[in-house]
Amino acid sequence: MSYKTIVVNLAVDADPAPIVKLAAEMAHRFDAHLIGFAAADVPPLVATSEGLVYEGEVMQVKRQEIEKRLAELRDSFERLVPQSISSEWKQYICGPTRAVGLVARSADLIVTGDGNDDVFRALDIGSLVLGAGRPVLVAAGNAEHLVGKTVLVAWKDSREARRALSDSLPFLAKAKEVVVATMETASGEDVRDSLADVAVFLEQHGIMARTEVIADAADGEGLVAFARSAHADLIVSGAYGHSRLREWAFGGITRSLIGENSISRLFSN
Repeated sequence: MSYKTIVVNLAVDADPAPIVKLAAEMAHRFDAHLIGFAAADVPPLVATSEGLVYEGEVMQVKRQEIEKRLAELRDSFERLVPQSISSEWKQYICGPTRAVGLVARSADLIVTGDGNDDVFRALDIGSLVLGAGRPVLVAAGNAEHLVGKTVLVAWKDSREARRALSDSLPFLAKAKEVVVATMETASGEDVRDSLADVAVFLEQHGIMARTEVIADAADGEGLVAFARSAHADLIVSGAYGHSRLREWAFGGITRSLIGENSISRLFSN
């Protein structure tokens, strides 16, 4: 298994260089086709006490500003990606979260930096992870490289964790060390059996892993602390959440990991 097509999202309000360099390095490592992508949208009409905002000519000006920025990002992408890497560019004028989900239909992996609350100009990471149907790699803040030398797999016996384990196999196969850790208050027979089965699964893919039980880590902060102690530069985790009307409600670990930008994270759902 490998990643044959990687989509990298360039946020319109961020420096594109770090994430493009990281994604290009990954495309080279996996011999993958790289799709550069960016999107933004003009906010809809808003009624105020003084009338409508963003009407007519103002909206057109804002659209032109977005088109100019997308052109700048395309230039940066094409300049930063080596010619030896197969690549292409796509852009949309619409909400970034929805747009990257469309582009990712033909990709194996989505690579992005952190998002923010402006749904017209930035990704909603939570909605993307739970809705894209593809693994999402959220790079550490302004990171230009992701070696994946030591990878920590956050394990629990669930559909999401199994999906994340399978989706991360290309990273695990190239890692120097793989640690599979589960967070339990006690290391019972069921826990040991679960970890042993994961180790066997990985061994069948040619990956040797050690297993750990983190007894005092009931949240994402404890998991990140363990990752730092293991010198991991990538955390693999299932994303646990559910839709509540138009927003996502997350479990504590997923919520903490989405907000953690000191280490790269690979999410699957």
